[in-house]
Amino acid sequence: MKTIIAACSQNLSGSRASIQTALRTLLAVPWPSQRDVGSALQLLAVLQWVLSFLLLGTVSLLLLIYLLFTSLWLIPVLYLAWIIFDWDTPEKGGRRLPCLRRWTVWKHFRDYFPVKLVKTHDLSPSHNYIIGSHPHGILCVGAFCNFITGSTGFEELFPDIRSYLTTLAGNFRLPVFREYLMSGGLFPVTRRAIGYLLSQKGTGNAVAIVIGGAAESLSCRPGVTTLILKNRKGFVRMALRHGAFLVPSFSFGENDLFRQVVFEEGSWMRSIQRRFQKMIGFAPCLFYGRGLTSCRSRGFLPYARPITTVVGEPLAVPKVENPSRELVDHYHELYIRALLKLFNENKTKYGLSESDELHIL
Repeated sequence: MKTIIAACSQNLSGSRASIQTALRTLLAVPWPSQRDVGSALQLLAVLQWVLSFLLLGTVSLLLLIYLLFTSLWLIPVLYLAWIIFDWDTPEKGGRRLPCLRRWTVWKHFRDYFPVKLVKTHDLSPSHNYIIGSHPHGILCVGAFCNFITGSTGFEELFPDIRSYLTTLAGNFRLPVFREYLMSGGLFPVTRRAIGYLLSQKGTGNAVAIVIGGAAESLSCRPGVTTLILKNRKGFVRMALRHGAFLVPSFSFGENDLFRQVVFEEGSWMRSIQRRFQKMIGFAPCLFYGRGLTSCRSRGFLPYARPITTVVGEPLAVPKVENPSRELVDHYHELYIRALLKLFNENKTKYGLSESDELHIL
């Protein structure tokens, strides 16, 4: 009996010593600093955004198709009926949720790059505006962060101005993804949707349009600033029809977030990209960024490069229901001049050299 008691005592003593050693080892491990935690949160914020835009629509569609062949078939059927009933909502004001703009996750998203919004002139709430957003880049990070989220202080810089952002109409045909886009204040880049925002929502509305679109993304690479704008005049015609002032904006650093394999004009790969762009609305780009575990590895996340979006001076536009081609060309030229002025006055402040030029195609 004494032998058993002694053995148990030795085991307990050994266990106690082992626990104490483990605790000392645990306490000796350095805890993550506040900076490390902040960096991790920023990375997760960017990860969820990239995955949402690249996969949410496709994954939701595949999931609903799968559920059709299970005992839960009623869910996709009811949702399909809802989409048919709700088909025109994206072009009639959508369902914007102001609380979504105030999510804390967008502050971490902003700080990852970081993204900054700069105001050069006031915007009066007695007018409506079309903001031209340049350049497109790969994923329009600057436009999204500044005009959709409240993290960069758009509402504080421009009191009583409501900002919206347009995107491809095809995105609003994807289940679940359409709800996500509308809740944030995104709308189809169609005449009907833009016309509704500029005519049925009173004044104080600022509709941001990434004018270069998918074609411009094909020329996106660090050190090159090329815009597709010379033949893009629809936004000027919309501004004239609704008397909306034109406002140029430029996101310095947007083209530095990814590395892209750029195919020369006339090559067979370039022609395939152009063909896809015409058929499905966007151009398939071969690009890469940083990996999830290290900034030195390759992956699909954007590099942490500063983005500064400068909003320029509003260009007053008269309201003309049926503007002539000459009038559209006139205000289109005035807009290009204002954009070039904005670029040249700010390029050396935000990472470019005096010799850098803005190429407009």
